Amino acid sequence: MAVELFVLAWSMVLLLIHIFAAAHVKTKQYGTNWNMGARDETLPPLNAVAGRLARAQANFQETLPIAIVALIGVVVAGRSSEMTMLGAHIWLGARILYLPVYALGIPKIRTLIFLVSLVGLGMVLWPLLRL
Repeated sequence: MAVELFVLAWSMVLLLIHIFAAAHVKTKQYGTNWNMGARDETLPPLNAVAGRLARAQANFQETLPIAIVALIGVVVAGRSSEMTMLGAHIWLGARILYLPVYALGIPKIRTLIFLVSLVGLGMVLWPLLRL
């Protein structure tokens, strides 16, 4: 199996971690009845950690479609290379680090990690942009 598809599969695990981490902290704040209910009621703002986890999840979901296209694209186009494999690992590694750093509220490091993830993503996407 192509390394890029392996990274893609693990990125789906990371997506589940994002979803369940945010939901867990929201449930701790709002309660089990909220979690199991229709969630129609007006709620107070999320606490700091729950808000950061929700924003981290949104950020991951915003960039994940680009990663999916890039990771599948290089495999389908036959443009997988050492660079795309390294870029895939850099992207996933940075995205794994991003979640706890954001949850802990470490602002400048979080931004740096995000930029590193974009570099990795660019390494995967670049071969698809060349003719």
